[in-house]
Amino acid sequence: MQTLIRGRVLGFHADPAETTTSYAWHEDGAILIEDGRIVAVGDHADLARAGVAEIDHRPCLVMPGFIDPHIHFPQVQVIASWGAQLLDWLTTYTFPEEARFADPDHAARMAEAFLDQLIAHGTTTACAFGSVHPGSVDALFAAAAARDMALIAGKVMMDRNAIPAVQDSARQSYDDSKALIGRWQGSGRLRYAITPRFAITSTPEQLAAAGALAAEHPDLHIQTHLSENRDEIDYTLRLYPQARDYLDIYDAHGLLGPNSLMGHAIHLSPREIARMAETGTRAIHCPTSNLFLGSGLFDEAGLRAAGVVSGVATDVGGGTSYSMLQTLNESYKVLQLRGQNLHPLAAFHWATRGNAIALGMQDRIGTLAPGSDADLVVLDCRATPAMALRAERIGTLAEELFLLQIMGDDRAVVQTYVAGRPAKASPAAAG
Repeated sequence: MQTLIRGRVLGFHADPAETTTSYAWHEDGAILIEDGRIVAVGDHADLARAGVAEIDHRPCLVMPGFIDPHIHFPQVQVIASWGAQLLDWLTTYTFPEEARFADPDHAARMAEAFLDQLIAHGTTTACAFGSVHPGSVDALFAAAAARDMALIAGKVMMDRNAIPAVQDSARQSYDDSKALIGRWQGSGRLRYAITPRFAITSTPEQLAAAGALAAEHPDLHIQTHLSENRDEIDYTLRLYPQARDYLDIYDAHGLLGPNSLMGHAIHLSPREIARMAETGTRAIHCPTSNLFLGSGLFDEAGLRAAGVVSGVATDVGGGTSYSMLQTLNESYKVLQLRGQNLHPLAAFHWATRGNAIALGMQDRIGTLAPGSDADLVVLDCRATPAMALRAERIGTLAEELFLLQIMGDDRAVVQTYVAGRPAKASPAAAG
């Protein structure tokens, strides 16, 4: 059965920072969907046909769904925890909360709540950290499979420097991850990510186990953290005195490459930047988290110039919003403080096709190319009275996008389509 989604349609096929012909725009456009995939995109007049169900979202903007390449599933009840920098914040808030995910019922409830939040904010794909408990990842994957969502996730591997309730061992982390890979990798739209939390909470033996998994499953993503906080870096290098720098720890254990996602990547040496570019390792910018925890300012332009591919992510619960709109808002400010500019077109490319490229999934998500999965977001730049007032004075697509970026949140998300089906509950249903 085919469905036609009508609206003002925007999709990117190139990076606006690199070319002036980066997107396709249809003022009265439509997206033809069949069996969860995009069949065609164009002007409504060219695609409308008798017998095809039509959903009219005019005058709203329809574009690919947002992609969040770094978020912590077990931190849904950690978000907005007051007053600490990274290491204290983990010890005081995060680890005790993650310990609760040993309870399968709690993990299942939080999985539904987590995915509800993503969809409410227009996010159709995420790369998520689970807790150390394999059941937390089972719960998240099961909930995502029921919604036919494209999801990447993995259980964190951590065998030191945390409370016992959130520790495993090198052997257990390997065995648990291996079993989860067997259950979930490639099932529907699900993918597994090898997930050593970061070098502080993993012994060399555990990082070696993560490297063994990566060698056995070279198609899998690897997600971890890198150079988020100065104290974190100092502590890490004391634990690994033989390492040339923080990145060298992961490099020595076979954890770099185009599938490797390094959250934060703020305080990097020239050698680390060059090595990330050489190996294709991705840097994932987490602006709301970096500001909230006082970690530092991401150097997007510097990494781009060096040839490092970057993504942009919420990092909930250190991050302060599930909204990729608000994440782009704070990213704009971070780059302003860096003396860099984030054009609205570049921002929305980053949160869609750009993040798909960072994940190596641009052939399936992040664009409106025929054959892509029909994951879409519908945005209303007049969603609130304040936005509507500002919208009276905008005259270009870029101005509309910037209004959404700065003032938008879940209220601006009219609908979220997952595999061609509307997935966001109405306010009445949600309430």
